[in-house]
Amino acid sequence: MLVVRDVSVRFELKAKEPVIALDRISLDVEDNQFSVIVGPSGCGKSTLLRLVAGLLEQTGGTLLLDDQPIRGPSADRGMVFQSYTLFPWLTVKRNIQFGLGLKGMARPERERISADLISAVGLDGFEESYPEHLSGGMRQRAALARALANDPKILLMDEPFGALDSQTRQLMQELLLQIWERDHKTVLFITHDIDEAIFLADIVHIMTARPGRIKRSIAIDIARPRTIETLTSEAFMAYKRDVLALMHEEAVRADRG
Repeated sequence: MLVVRDVSVRFELKAKEPVIALDRISLDVEDNQFSVIVGPSGCGKSTLLRLVAGLLEQTGGTLLLDDQPIRGPSADRGMVFQSYTLFPWLTVKRNIQFGLGLKGMARPERERISADLISAVGLDGFEESYPEHLSGGMRQRAALARALANDPKILLMDEPFGALDSQTRQLMQELLLQIWERDHKTVLFITHDIDEAIFLADIVHIMTARPGRIKRSIAIDIARPRTIETLTSEAFMAYKRDVLALMHEEAVRADRG
């Protein structure tokens, strides 16, 4: 579905040396696959996601979604950020329906889709609540529902649970997997948390220190559905050791400059 081939990003800085954020990075994300990218701080994880979202243009290389070049943002890519990006002047239901209204969808269909997603993310009873009255976890539930409302081809998630406390974060991971197993959306998920990566992923891509490349891709062969018990299983711990060792190598490289 998504093809990233030999993509580079070079930032030109005034009176400073250029910064190469990504260097000929290549990556494939298959249809319905849950792909997770991890790597040390500053390795270009978020830069790569912004390229796929169409929010940034590559210096070189090719980006294709369903064989079509990515040229700017589009409704075929849903984005969920770490920060809460809900419109504060709209209720939960109106936030979820916002993109549908822009497409000119009839109100009955908008109501049906938003009701289905509100139920799916566990926000029943909060349809008319405004974001300021919601907890952090509830806001991200609403943001996830809004991203899914347009039925995107691929869901892009940039450390969406990074600002949540550990218990809420685990609940959100389980909720995301429930929705993914229901709808089987293609997902590209960015995180710095190794446990989160392994718990969610079909495949984990480990990036090098800047300039970012793919150091290793590891298929996660752990049965689904995954539960809290998965985190202490022998298979999980074996994957964690492998990913942690690779991440440590790159963190040391980044620290040495």
